[in-house]
Amino acid sequence: MLLTLELTLAGLMLVVFVLGLLWGPARRREVGAVTAAGLAGLFVLSLVLDSRGALFDGAYAVDGLARFFKQVFVLATLLGVLGGLALPQPAFHRRAPEYHLLVLASLLGMMLLASARELVLLFVAFELMSIPLYVLAAFLKREELAVEAGLKFFLVGSLSTAILAYGLSFLYGATGTTMLPDVVRALGTTGGDPLLVLGFVLVLAGLGFKIAAFPFHMWVPDTYEAASTPFVAWLSVAPKAAGFAAIFRIFVEGAGDRAALWAPLAATLGALTMIGGNLMALPQTNVKRLLAYSGIAHIGYMLLGVAAVSPFGVAVVLFYLVAYVFSNMGAFLVVEAVAQAEGSAGVAAFRGLAQRSPLLALAMLLFLLSLGGIPFVVGFWAKLYVFWAAAAAGLYGLVLLGAVLTVVALFYYLLVAKQMYIDAPATPTPVAVPAVLALVIWVSALAVVLLGLYPRPLVETALRAAVPLF
Repeated sequence: MLLTLELTLAGLMLVVFVLGLLWGPARRREVGAVTAAGLAGLFVLSLVLDSRGALFDGAYAVDGLARFFKQVFVLATLLGVLGGLALPQPAFHRRAPEYHLLVLASLLGMMLLASARELVLLFVAFELMSIPLYVLAAFLKREELAVEAGLKFFLVGSLSTAILAYGLSFLYGATGTTMLPDVVRALGTTGGDPLLVLGFVLVLAGLGFKIAAFPFHMWVPDTYEAASTPFVAWLSVAPKAAGFAAIFRIFVEGAGDRAALWAPLAATLGALTMIGGNLMALPQTNVKRLLAYSGIAHIGYMLLGVAAVSPFGVAVVLFYLVAYVFSNMGAFLVVEAVAQAEGSAGVAAFRGLAQRSPLLALAMLLFLLSLGGIPFVVGFWAKLYVFWAAAAAGLYGLVLLGAVLTVVALFYYLLVAKQMYIDAPATPTPVAVPAVLALVIWVSALAVVLLGLYPRPLVETALRAAVPLF
């Protein structure tokens, strides 16, 4: 029962693989619909199942935190796959089975990672998640920008993998065990062994690449700009959520008072990430690059919750991740709709969108307001709760810095809103949005509004998942 989700996902991968072999070119695009239907069933199953426990002598654990993260992973993947059904490029028609099989393989790695409590399993799960992402980033292999983006992503990802493996080797060398709870407990019994501390620092640096924290963010803007937008929408949330799952497992779970050792490091990393992401987003004229740097800034806000080292701090990060799934993925999918119509993802492509396609402009405005933290959409509560958790931990300077940078972020978000609602359109032609893409956009917009009006159930669910860590 504890492996039901993973085995079901493996079965779905096998179905997609077989259909790709059996169906000819004319039917291969239908594999995407099969994948989406399977993911929808998997998401329902993740909500219904409530099995908890451990397998393989504690190396694999299913608890509230793992269940929460797995639900986020499956939800984000479902939205990304549905958005990808509207991609017009022939490569996504011809090689649809390969595309969706790689997405599902990466999802399987994320789900294993959320339950990993052993160093080797954690590393293998990370690689199972990461390697398909490198291929997907360069999936449009006949486009030079896509190949360049995939290569940069691969090189930086390989470096982060090396740093992560190096850090894990130090943890094993200092403790003589690969079981994560034993490694964490050793931090208190060895009196701060320099080798052990170095291992933890290197692991945090490796994870910093995965979540795109500053200064480990260099792969983000080029990859986001060149890769297909629905894939980028998923890439911008799901792997980052997996990175936070690993951070909670390694630096928080079972650490007790020793978790406070990492609070200054997480706080510094969060401050640098907020500053770097917001300032680098200001001069951007391509909306995908703008959202890339905006995403870096949001990772900084989430790190404030990690730095709080409290159940509420972890819970608000979980809440923030759900808010980010709907807000950021929705914004990227609106960019995809506009780019298909205009042939450009530049800010100028949004000129007069409110006059041409008022509903699409309204959806984009809701996503921008949520990312900017304006009441009363879900992003407002996400930032408010993060600041609240940081203030409760005495991090008043970080709260002030975050509040100031939130105001700075409004400038580049409202710059896109200005293009949509104030500037005159270059053409009166409405933006044609494929039906499946419109469905995902409006589901995301509805979630942004409903969770903004009534966030309490999600907050309580996140708290139930976070409290056992302490």
